[in-house]
Amino acid sequence: MKKATIYDAAIIGAGASGLMAAVTAARAGAKVLLLEHMDQAGKKILATGNGKCNYTNLDQSLEAYYCESPGFVGQVLRRFSHHDTIRFFEELGIRPVQKNGTCIYPESGQAASVRQVLLTEVRRLHIPLYVSAGIRSIHKVQGIRIGENVDPQLFELETKEQPVYSRNCILAAGGQAAKKTGSDGSGFLYAKQLGHSVRKPLPALVPLLADDRTWKLPAGIRISCTAALYVDGALKAQEQGELQITDYGISGIVVFQFSRIAARALAEGRQVHVLLDWKPMETEAGLAAYLAARFSSRYHAGQTVQECLTGFLPDKLIPVVCRRAGIQPEEPCGGCAKKQSKRLAALLKNYEVCITGTKGFDAAQVTSGGVPVQEIDAGSMESKIVPGLYFAGEIIDVDAKCGGYNLQWAWASGYAAGKSIRAADL
Repeated sequence: MKKATIYDAAIIGAGASGLMAAVTAARAGAKVLLLEHMDQAGKKILATGNGKCNYTNLDQSLEAYYCESPGFVGQVLRRFSHHDTIRFFEELGIRPVQKNGTCIYPESGQAASVRQVLLTEVRRLHIPLYVSAGIRSIHKVQGIRIGENVDPQLFELETKEQPVYSRNCILAAGGQAAKKTGSDGSGFLYAKQLGHSVRKPLPALVPLLADDRTWKLPAGIRISCTAALYVDGALKAQEQGELQITDYGISGIVVFQFSRIAARALAEGRQVHVLLDWKPMETEAGLAAYLAARFSSRYHAGQTVQECLTGFLPDKLIPVVCRRAGIQPEEPCGGCAKKQSKRLAALLKNYEVCITGTKGFDAAQVTSGGVPVQEIDAGSMESKIVPGLYFAGEIIDVDAKCGGYNLQWAWASGYAAGKSIRAADL
């Protein structure tokens, strides 16, 4: 890094949003610098979509995004839509493949491809990229002379090697989820140094911890079901998909989709529970009638309840559900009356799991919380507090459901921030 160089923008963080911001600004002629504190750029991109990188979604309903001001998200997404994302990556060589409904993946099926084309474009545009940068602090200085140039106001970035000066600064340092990929919360510290507030960061897209000491669900089961999230007795969200039962609680996409709501409610000291519907395609009455007929069928004569229900539920789940419904799995199924069938049906349609917490940031895919959108201009992503300071990506208090939405937010916010950087008249 040359001491005499003044950049149009220094971009902190070379993840998805930082790379997009750098490419966008450089294409417009701005002199930008990318600083990454990890030993390589775009590390978190490699983990997205289970290594396959679901990089956007054709369904861009604002209901998929969590933000105190949905209009803020909408304005940013209109500037760089999912169509723009698909076109941007197609130009770089990534052909889109639609899977799992409306999810978009690279044709190669590899997240590494998305990362590689971004880094190739960074090199083509001659954008300096410094890894293991070791940023100590970021602050504004006035009237500083560098060589023969005097700038009235610059950002000074103290690194472990030497200071870096820029007319603008884009904070794209991520949140706190998946620290090993670079999101260690340092961006929040920089934001606070510069006068911004930070809404408490919490894990999102994360497994939930359950208090199941009385009726412990057996770990290792994957089952399709409907899960409804309740906070203080009020329904807040409902999802259908695959549930994973673990030794600590519940996981899987069906849980991830509303985990940020649960995390925020628990942080506020509220009561949280999940109702599981093990048979979402059947009514309770229809299910009760089916169970009664199954228990009395001649084909199951002489069998225990456990044996009778084989094939209807996962084997390890049968004894837990039965005992909770007041039925012993070892008793003869012929002894089950209609009353017991109704009780079992009611439980299968409304199996309550009390939630006590979430797994930590290391198990989370994204961060809920960050710099409030009220402190950022949605048109430019510029700070309303510090002129010349911009934000992009997960550092902002915006997160989303699984399905490529969080990456779409990274691309869109990175584009908006990068587009706001103008080359200085020298």
